[in-house]
Amino acid sequence: MGDILIVDDERDIRELIGDILEDEGFKTRLAGNSTEAMAEVNKEPPALMILDIWLKDSKMDGIDILKTVKRDNPDVPVVIISGHGNIEIAVAAIKQGAYDFIEKPFNIDQLLVVIRRAMETSRLRRENQSLKRRDTQSSEMIGDSAAFRQLVSQLDKVTRSNGRVMLTGPAGSGKEVAARYIHAKSNRASAPFVTVNCAGVSPETMEEVLFGRETAERGVEPGLLEQAHGGVIYFDEVADMPLGTQSKILRILVDQQFQRVGGADKVRVDLRVISSTNKSLDQEINEGRFREELYHRLNVVPIDVPSLEERREDIPALTAHFIEECHKAQGLPKRDLSADAIALLQTMVWPGNVRQLKNLVERVLILGDGTGEIEARELPQETPRQDSDDGRVVLSNTLATLPLREAREAFEREYLLTQINRFGGNISRTASFVGMERSALHRKLKSLGVVTTAKGGARIARIEDAEDESELEREAS
Repeated sequence: MGDILIVDDERDIRELIGDILEDEGFKTRLAGNSTEAMAEVNKEPPALMILDIWLKDSKMDGIDILKTVKRDNPDVPVVIISGHGNIEIAVAAIKQGAYDFIEKPFNIDQLLVVIRRAMETSRLRRENQSLKRRDTQSSEMIGDSAAFRQLVSQLDKVTRSNGRVMLTGPAGSGKEVAARYIHAKSNRASAPFVTVNCAGVSPETMEEVLFGRETAERGVEPGLLEQAHGGVIYFDEVADMPLGTQSKILRILVDQQFQRVGGADKVRVDLRVISSTNKSLDQEINEGRFREELYHRLNVVPIDVPSLEERREDIPALTAHFIEECHKAQGLPKRDLSADAIALLQTMVWPGNVRQLKNLVERVLILGDGTGEIEARELPQETPRQDSDDGRVVLSNTLATLPLREAREAFEREYLLTQINRFGGNISRTASFVGMERSALHRKLKSLGVVTTAKGGARIARIEDAEDESELEREAS
C-alpha cells in the first residue's frame, strides 16, 4: 500500500486527518504549503493526495497544484477539501482531474469512504501499469521451427478480430504467452490484459474475484471482469472453473453485463475473451464437469499450441532468450551455450515443455561459476547421465541383456530417432550431423524400421509383410 500526502495550510486540520488515517492503517506525509507539497511529490509520488484548495502564503493554490500533479503523475488520485466550497469550485476541480470533492467541516466516515475508494483506484492503476510492462516482455514469441511458424500464422489471423479464442496444449507449452501475443498485436493492446487463474481460485471466492463486491464498509470493490473492461480477460485452465460460475460466465458472454456480489446495479463490460486448457474439454463435458454451451461460446477459434517436443529446433533460440531475460531481470551472468550443451538440450525429454526449459536455464545460471560457455556437464538431468567418469557409455539393463547385433540396432534406432526429432524431421541436417550421406541414411532408416512423420519427426514402423515394407520404402524415400 502506498502512502497518502495531506496538504493543508492549517496545521491542526492536516495533523487531525493524518492521525485518523494512521489509526486506520494508512501511511501519511504532511505538507503545509505548495512548496512543501511539490517537494514531497517530486521526492516520491504518493498513492493518494488530499489537497486543500485554499493555501495561505503559497506560490500555488490547490487548483494549480492539482493541474501540475495530474500533468506529471496522472495516476495519482487527488481528493479536494475546502472550507469555502461551492459548486463552481467542485466543478472546476473535477474538470481538472480531481477524484472527488469534500467540503469542510467534513464527516469522518464520509472522508474514509472516499479515501478507501480512491486508494483502490490507485492500486488498480498501479497494477494495470505493471501488467502492461509485463505484457511487453511476456508477449514475445521465440522460434523458427515449422510448428512454431504455423502457430504464429494462426495467432496473427485472430489478432485482427475480437473473436473468442481457445488455446489448447500441454502444461508449460506457452499458452499464456500466445494469449498475450494476440492482445499485444490487437486493437486492444493499450487496454488491460487480465488473467483469471481458474485452477488457483477457490470455488467459494471465484464469484467475488470475477464480479467484485459491494459492501457498506468498503464500498465498491471491482472484480477482474470490471478491471479488464475494454481489454482482454484470459481464463487460464478454464476446465477448472467451478460449474456454478460457468453458468454465470455464459450469461455474461451473452449479455455483456453482470451484478457485483452484494450489489444491485448492472455493470456493463466490453471484453475480448481468450481461454486455455491442457485438458480434453470433450471428456470434461461427457463427465459433467464442463458446460457444453459455454464450450461452444469459448471455442470460436481453436488453436493448438505445440509442445517443446514438437519444436526442438527452437530450443537454442529459446535458451538464449531466457539467458538474456534472466540477465536483465535478475542480473545473472550472460553466458553462451557450447555446441555440446545445445545438442544435449535438443535431445532431452521435456515433460514440462518451455516452462521447464526456462527453469533449467535459471538454475544453471544461478549455480554456475558465471564464466565461459555453458557446458553439457553443467546441465542438470532428471534421469541418470548415460556416461561414466572415464568416458564409457553406461548400458541400460535392457540393452545389456541383448546380443550384439540386436543391441547395436536398438542403439542406432534410438540414436537416429533422437537426431531426426532434434532437427524437426530434416533428413539433410540429420545426415550432416551424424556424418552420413543422405541416401545412406535413408537406407539405414529403412533397415531399422524408422519413418519420418508429417509433423516433422520420426517414429518406428513394424514391417509385417511385403506390402508394409513397400509402403515404408515409399515413406523413407
